Amino acid sequence: MHILLLNLGMKSAQDVKQALSGQGYEITTGRTRTVDEIRVLFPEVLITEATPSDLSCCGLISQIKADPDLRTLKIVIIIHGGALERTRALDLGADDVISFPFEPLEFAARIRTQFRERQPELELEAKLNDALQREHLAESAVEALSDGMNAKRGFRLLPAIYVLSAIVVLPALATIISNRHSRKDTLQLKAEVAQLNGGILQQGELLRRTEQARASLNASDASVIRESLKAQTEELRREIAANSDTDGESLKRQLQETQNRVGRLEDEDRVAETIVHRYGPSICLLHVVVGFRDKDSGQLIRISADATDKAGVDDLGMVSLGTGGTGPPLQLDVFGTGFLVARDGRLVTNHHVAEPWWSNENLKQLLDGGAVAYAVSYTAYFPGTLQGIAAKLDRISPHADLATLKLQAPAPPHTALVEFDDRSEASVAGDPVVLIGYPTGIEGILARGGDDVAQKVVGNTQEMTQIVSQLAAQDLIRPTTTQGHIGDVLKGEIIYDAATTSGGSGGPLFNRDGKVIGVNRAMLSDFGGSNMAVPIRYADELVK
Repeated sequence: MHILLLNLGMKSAQDVKQALSGQGYEITTGRTRTVDEIRVLFPEVLITEATPSDLSCCGLISQIKADPDLRTLKIVIIIHGGALERTRALDLGADDVISFPFEPLEFAARIRTQFRERQPELELEAKLNDALQREHLAESAVEALSDGMNAKRGFRLLPAIYVLSAIVVLPALATIISNRHSRKDTLQLKAEVAQLNGGILQQGELLRRTEQARASLNASDASVIRESLKAQTEELRREIAANSDTDGESLKRQLQETQNRVGRLEDEDRVAETIVHRYGPSICLLHVVVGFRDKDSGQLIRISADATDKAGVDDLGMVSLGTGGTGPPLQLDVFGTGFLVARDGRLVTNHHVAEPWWSNENLKQLLDGGAVAYAVSYTAYFPGTLQGIAAKLDRISPHADLATLKLQAPAPPHTALVEFDDRSEASVAGDPVVLIGYPTGIEGILARGGDDVAQKVVGNTQEMTQIVSQLAAQDLIRPTTTQGHIGDVLKGEIIYDAATTSGGSGGPLFNRDGKVIGVNRAMLSDFGGSNMAVPIRYADELVK
């Protein structure tokens, strides 16, 4: 049972070794290990340490969680702080968090728990690998059987077929052959991907998503953290008044630290307000409509409709598509964020916003089946502007997930050009950042508008362009601002913890000087507290 102690302070390392002594663990210590070095050591549990002012470990955690060879590695963080700090560390992707100083017996029990939780994961991984091997052999058998003229090839695969029992092979063959026929006969797409198209997503579903967006926005409100800290301050004051002098000194230190955190948050709030006031009007909601054509015939791909002209969704949640019939064309409504960088109307956003089919796993099967995606339209909606402005694709970065669009009409007069800061010293781990964008897309805007607005707008139409136009006409399109800190700065990524979600892609990430240092591009799945931004230097070549 191998444990790696990474970047622990002297006192923490001493207490950890004492808590785990005599329990049969192989313990390795180290500092500033890379993912490759950790992979070679192959520990089963990694124990590291963090403080509220030093989140450099979160970048490494993000890399570990994304590495398929280390997916069963358990990460335990020792944190210097209370409940809020532990919550933040869990959001960064830790499997467990414990405050320092800790009780040795409790700490040892938590480490044993991590080893126990690894076992089912290892067993599941072994079963998955076994299933994949069987599927591969079954696929090979199908290929051999489909080429009856090539006896030599069939002969080579015959031993492999015999190795598998009939109870495994036959169902696998049936499934694979059935899947191949279905791909030849008809194109299909998950109904949830084809959302808001041709009436697939009904009014009730959009309103349900709006409620989810409202909950997400409320959970990321910085004022919630600030009020929690103020409540913690009052609680500590009451405890100081009620406790002895010895306990009082410790509580006074906690009170001072909490008050310092409140002060830092208030300072960061003032910086954020300045940034929002100056640049908020320059950050637009991008509505991208994506269409599809058949690669061979060039015809539009349509949703197969029933006798009542409604899209049919089968029991597996799949929508049938084709090039014939009277069903509506397949068009996907995609939302992202862009920001104004030049007086000629150029906007910076992500490549995957400008071309939503790029590296999109949800559309891969459709595109592999013979569909070609294209952008039907781009529309930019700026805060305080009652109508959208058409745009077109300008340039795509060959090196990063970035692109520029160009407005087809003058930018609104109240907008300011966003400034870049591409210096390496402008992005430092631990520094505060401000992210502005449109997380959750249209649902987030409806959520902020309130129940009455959402019911009225969605009740009038299910056509997405009309819904967005109504929101713009009522001056309801305004970006969301979230605050956080840089966790790590890598060669091609800035990792930070300002809350965001889908729809926030393309949003500018500002430093404390009010300059853009990155473009938000992704939220790390399974631990929403960590996000990634493309360093702004990659946009330099696009806006020259």
